[in-house]
Amino acid sequence: MKKTTNETRVITKVIAASSLGTMIEWYDFYIFGMLAKTISTEFFPEGNATAALLSTLAIFAAGFIVRPFGALVFGRLGDILGRKSTFLLTLVLMGGSTFLIGLVPGYKTIGIAAPLLVLLLRLIQGLALGGEYGGAATYVAEHAPLGRRGFFTSWIQTTATLGLFLALGVIMLVKYSMDDAAFNAEWGGWRYPFWFSILLVGVSIYIRMKMQESPLFSKLKSEGKTATNPLKESFSHKANFKMVLLALFGAVMGQGVIWYTGQFYAQSFLETKVLLNFEQSRTIMLWAILFATPFFIFWGWLSDKIGRKWIMLAGMVIAILTYRPIFGYFLKNADVTKWEQTIAHEAPETVVKSAQANGDETITYRQEIKLASGGGYVKERTDVVNVATGAVATGQTMYKEKVLPDNLYWKYVGLVFLLIFYVTMVYGPIAAFLVELFPVRIRYTSMSLPYHIGNGVFGGLVPFIGVLLQTNFTADPLVGLWYPIGVAALCFIIGAFYLNNGIDENVND
Repeated sequence: MKKTTNETRVITKVIAASSLGTMIEWYDFYIFGMLAKTISTEFFPEGNATAALLSTLAIFAAGFIVRPFGALVFGRLGDILGRKSTFLLTLVLMGGSTFLIGLVPGYKTIGIAAPLLVLLLRLIQGLALGGEYGGAATYVAEHAPLGRRGFFTSWIQTTATLGLFLALGVIMLVKYSMDDAAFNAEWGGWRYPFWFSILLVGVSIYIRMKMQESPLFSKLKSEGKTATNPLKESFSHKANFKMVLLALFGAVMGQGVIWYTGQFYAQSFLETKVLLNFEQSRTIMLWAILFATPFFIFWGWLSDKIGRKWIMLAGMVIAILTYRPIFGYFLKNADVTKWEQTIAHEAPETVVKSAQANGDETITYRQEIKLASGGGYVKERTDVVNVATGAVATGQTMYKEKVLPDNLYWKYVGLVFLLIFYVTMVYGPIAAFLVELFPVRIRYTSMSLPYHIGNGVFGGLVPFIGVLLQTNFTADPLVGLWYPIGVAALCFIIGAFYLNNGIDENVND
């Protein structure tokens, strides 16, 4: 009994220390994506908002693309030097680069050097995250008692979503404390979440310094059986390399696109296509994340009972079948002409005139409207006046910065919850699934690479490819969903036919 109590205390400390550090790394990684629209105006020249946003999303995606290289570099170190020291180093690199992004002057101050510096720091972030996750998941799994790896590693799985939750929460607190002009200024409030990172990292480093090395790795090291060349052992041995490929194409790439569709593409879609205002698009995400997060633990626990494979594949196939109906609902019900039009307050119309480069004049008419139902929107129209002839080209009336009526708001929360619920199904069991595929001596390297290719490349490109498809195929507002649907469908087919439901946990320990 005493031994069991002591083991529980140890694993609780391991989970708490590992999860806190990993959550902070995800926070650091994701605040960039959360602030992509603002960042695009600060680090790129004015004149083409769409091009600036695409460029910012490309830098965001670059951090994902280099994650596999981080997996190779830090995975090798983790299998040679140990889990603890390696993911301590990744934490320092991530926190330092995040803090420095907050110090880079804007394009107006240092020109092209601004986006180049941000890109460099973003690449360092991606490398660091490439080494963090595999170390944390391996570390927790190697402390976990047999038969409970799914449950214990699922706590690590919550950290990505909790890091996103923390990023959203900090951004919202800063945004609410100042007006838009102060938040979006070159040295405005949008930088505060980056600076706040250094405090979080300091706390996590202090906690991680007190951690002990993984018992399985320590035993391996004491016996002189650690890998001398983890990269060669992981990828030149046919049987192991086959497992790497199956992990990637049969599980992780599908999990990656489901993750980023449910939590990043959804938020981007609500803001850029549905045209919800900044605060409401993010509070919807916050509520949905809060309600869905416990299911990471549930699915991890259940995977110890019935196996990992079919839980993950079920999440994929449900997402494939329901993505377009859910996102279609978002668009259809955000049509303000279908809302109850009992106006509670109608602000005076503002008129802003500005000159174009060719000498013509633009006149923007803008009016804020609040409805009795609790919703509201901004009605905006921009006309172009030909100065030479006096002819007026009347622009299309746009309904922007929408605030959903109360009855619709919670329906949107419920649907975003479903999107993240799918994420919990595919992501909750996957750490235990990956750990059990590979032997201890090369586990850090072998599991990190497929994870970060699946998430960093296939998943991380979801927002960028989604916006790119929307830009080029404007007839279908849901065209961006075909990328995650296609990748998840391919992964489901490969996983269903070629993956085992689980491996005896003693095989690779």
